[in-house]
Amino acid sequence: MAEKVRVGIIGTGGIGMSKHLPSLSKLPQVEITAFCDLVEEKARQAAQTFGAANSGVYTDYRKLLEDRSIDVVHVCTPNSSHAEITVAALEAGKHVMCEKPMAISSADARLMLQASKRTGKKLSIGYQNRFRPDSLVLKSLCEQGEFGDIYLGKAFALRRRGVPTWGVFLDKELQGGGPLIDIGTHALDLTLWMMDNYKPVSVTGSVLHKLGNTKNAANTWGPWDPDKFKVEDSAFGFIKMENGAVITLEASWALNSLEIREAKTLLCGTLGGADMEEGLRINGERLSRLYETKIKFDGDAVVFYSGKKDETPADMEARLWIECIQNDTEPVVKAEQALVVSEILEAVYQSAETGKTVYLNQ
Repeated sequence: MAEKVRVGIIGTGGIGMSKHLPSLSKLPQVEITAFCDLVEEKARQAAQTFGAANSGVYTDYRKLLEDRSIDVVHVCTPNSSHAEITVAALEAGKHVMCEKPMAISSADARLMLQASKRTGKKLSIGYQNRFRPDSLVLKSLCEQGEFGDIYLGKAFALRRRGVPTWGVFLDKELQGGGPLIDIGTHALDLTLWMMDNYKPVSVTGSVLHKLGNTKNAANTWGPWDPDKFKVEDSAFGFIKMENGAVITLEASWALNSLEIREAKTLLCGTLGGADMEEGLRINGERLSRLYETKIKFDGDAVVFYSGKKDETPADMEARLWIECIQNDTEPVVKAEQALVVSEILEAVYQSAETGKTVYLNQ
């Protein structure tokens, strides 16, 4: 591979412009040489802001993939097109970073993983919450055995009124769902990663549309249009793992609750527990006494995975992704792990629709 890693981005909407492109542009070993969006003007503006000299601008991702000089593609399109574009990019010889969720169905996600293995190209999914300071410290403690056998995990992605009213977030066909697949996916990824447990056996779920019909609703991004609100406003899941561990999953864009926790986890093990309240709280028992320790971060970066001070989670995600390509090592977020997240999310939706528990890997 050339000294510079040449990157093309497909989808120059909000997530591409606010997360992927700013972080990639900070890396001296990266050259962003191709920009694609269905709206040509958006792609052109992205190229003017983040592109190299003579960057390519496209409205058809297939044309971008024909450029053999591109090493890496970032897929930042609506969820429904993740699989199609990712598979095509891998088969065109590109490494792929795809935004979360991996896909809107486990079958599509499996096709992505199979394409990665078939082509020998790397595939990772955009779960940047793993790179937050509290997440990195908690993962380190889990790896050190601080909590013993972790048999209960709680995944939280709860907003009181945080319905995204732009783009296609409310479109079930293009997104595959609402808060469960949008932000619940982050909380579930964090919890599975901390537990290092990717063997679910059963999922029971409820998917609700209770507040979406509200007119002139109070909302962070202004009132939503009830006629366009085609996805759930909250969803809940109960997951049993092969080793007997249990995970609960709570996700909402609109919920009458003051307990607001987004992309957070709570863990209970045989030697101790932890949660992400007030930074990071660790609890356990020593000398026949209960103890509680609070770790506060105050915005400071944490050196981990060769981390650098003042890196944002998105910056660290981008840097480690590019470095794994340069060094031919495994991505921090493995496609196999993201596939399990997609399998569980899909099972929550299926369970809610059928009213029955969904059994996996049988």
